[in-house]
Amino acid sequence: MTQASSAAGTPPVTYPPRRSVVAWIFFDWAAQPFFTLVTTFVFAPFFASALAADAAQGQALWGYATGFAGLAIALMSPLLGGIADATGPRKPWIAVFGAMLVVGSAMLWYARPGSPIAVPIALAGFVLATIGAEFATIFNNAMMTRLVPPERLGRLSGTGWAVGYLGGLISLALTLGFLAADPLTGRTLAGFTPLFGLDAAAREGDRFSGPLTALWFMVFVLPMFLLTPDSPRSGVSLKVAAKGGVRRVRDTLAELPRLPGLGRFLLANMVYQDGLVALFAFGGIYGAGVFGWGTIELGVFGILLTITGTLGAFLGGKLDDLIGGKPVILGALACLLIACLGILSLGPGHLAFVVEVAPPVPGDGLFAAAAEKAYLGLGLLIGLVAGPLQASSRSLLARLAPPARIGEFFGLFALAGKVTSFLGPTLVALMTTIFASQRAGLAVLIGFFLLGAWLIAGVSVRRER
Repeated sequence: MTQASSAAGTPPVTYPPRRSVVAWIFFDWAAQPFFTLVTTFVFAPFFASALAADAAQGQALWGYATGFAGLAIALMSPLLGGIADATGPRKPWIAVFGAMLVVGSAMLWYARPGSPIAVPIALAGFVLATIGAEFATIFNNAMMTRLVPPERLGRLSGTGWAVGYLGGLISLALTLGFLAADPLTGRTLAGFTPLFGLDAAAREGDRFSGPLTALWFMVFVLPMFLLTPDSPRSGVSLKVAAKGGVRRVRDTLAELPRLPGLGRFLLANMVYQDGLVALFAFGGIYGAGVFGWGTIELGVFGILLTITGTLGAFLGGKLDDLIGGKPVILGALACLLIACLGILSLGPGHLAFVVEVAPPVPGDGLFAAAAEKAYLGLGLLIGLVAGPLQASSRSLLARLAPPARIGEFFGLFALAGKVTSFLGPTLVALMTTIFASQRAGLAVLIGFFLLGAWLIAGVSVRRER
């Protein structure tokens, strides 16, 4: 156990030993493969290229599913966060929603190309797993302030994100190296035939990303359950807490104007997280549709992005403790704006909108065309700053929120990140449908990042030391 000094006249705060903190960090390791394998680099592009009628329809359907899941999370998160605060423990909630993540991910195996139920079961499994992953993350985040002093929250959050990215990287490398194969050659990225007799022609390696995600979570979430201390029970029953939940959420929303910086921060987070969710949801699909990338190209792309994401999250956590979360967030949003503008300027045969270059040619090697190299570079920039953006947002809320109601405010944090999360993917889907263009769909994200930066610039933050 370690102790931190507190205000005069109050006993020092006691924090758990290092092993408890490390076990908490392993939640990010356990959950990240869902976002890496399913949401971004393996299953989502597989859905767009092999299950949907075409890439544009795949992007649109995936956007509607992402939006539906985000709306469900937005409606329920503050209420459930308040109930958890009233009753005490967070681990039972993590267990329930973790089970949803496991079941939804496992369902993806049954999305077999050519099956009449492939698209519905893929979307249903994705929605169920997304809701489970996001809610489990909410309640895991609410445990942060009991683990380390305020001046170390940035490092804790950044390290968690970095370890999560590393888990995503390893799961992606395993998938590409030993499970998912090119349907034409039958070989994985490492040149092997897929393990377990997975059929490359039936895209079983891509579909196996779902069961792998489920198994990975079940194994690696165990240290958190076994070693990280939970909040004590308050004695308030679940029934009583639920009855007062709606009133607490209403009172908290009314109270936000009296909490300096918190309301504006939550609004800013709502906007820029919406753009980030949509950017990651469609990044792999965009590469598949515009450049014709398959599993191998997208997998290498994902590995490189995850490497920069791991580095960025780790360094961003240290930078957060050094200069504060707000400057880190603003710098990350500036980089995302540059990346989005750069991506929109690319096409198979041009750079910067008008500079003509040779388009990709089948068999010319990985990322051989100039436009592919440019997209890869912009993707690496996104990976580098996405981790610090998310980690600093999490630590900044932990510093701003009243400690006794941290679960409720992390519920509002999820609400702020999800209440319009259906809007970003849905707008991308609508613009893609209307213009039959993936570039038109992604153009809307620039507005989200600009508005988010303007809002966060006005947040007043009092640094705790």
